[in-house]
Amino acid sequence: MSASVYVFDAYGTLFDVHSAIGRYRDMIGPQADRLSEMWRIKQLEYTWTLSLMGRFRDFADVTAAALDVAAAGFGGLPNGLRPKLLAAYEELEAYPDVAPALQALRAKGAKTAILSNGTEAMLARATQVAGLNDLFDAVISIDALKLYKPAPAVYGLVGKRFVTTPAEVSFQSSNRWDIAGAKAFGFHTTWINRTGKPDEYLDLPPDRIVASLHKLI
Repeated sequence: MSASVYVFDAYGTLFDVHSAIGRYRDMIGPQADRLSEMWRIKQLEYTWTLSLMGRFRDFADVTAAALDVAAAGFGGLPNGLRPKLLAAYEELEAYPDVAPALQALRAKGAKTAILSNGTEAMLARATQVAGLNDLFDAVISIDALKLYKPAPAVYGLVGKRFVTTPAEVSFQSSNRWDIAGAKAFGFHTTWINRTGKPDEYLDLPPDRIVASLHKLI
């Protein structure tokens, strides 16, 4: 599929959401991986429930609240670790395949963008730290809309920014629920299934499934 715009989810797709906990694994101990998974689960849960209730807290606030709840379930965090983890979440590691894939797409003349639940400030910091600033034509946050993915209006932000139809957009995400939402909106979709997870949302299948962004080229 030849698209004019390639749009990427940020968290979990471009940036490793578990790298924040990974940076302090020795301080956390053997429950580090489970804590990281729960932090992510609660973070996503809050975005969905807030949107369903017609309420909004920005992604930085949601991320902090999710960490607090996750940590409480594992007996709390060592003193002084909470601010370090939240700071680390602002500087997540990019996956090694991200920059080469973006560079190759842009060399072919494609436009590239991020569409994320993250705040504008969070996304600006993440792309800066990862050295990706110059590899996107747009970084689109849900901030102005105050509504989280997979609400259709969020995916509609892409068309407003690039004046494109959904059929002209290729959307990439590692989050299967995000792919389902983008597919329902009419985007061509690529599920970045890095860890071989089983498929879900079988009524909204991705157009492609790849294990790495290298496969986009």
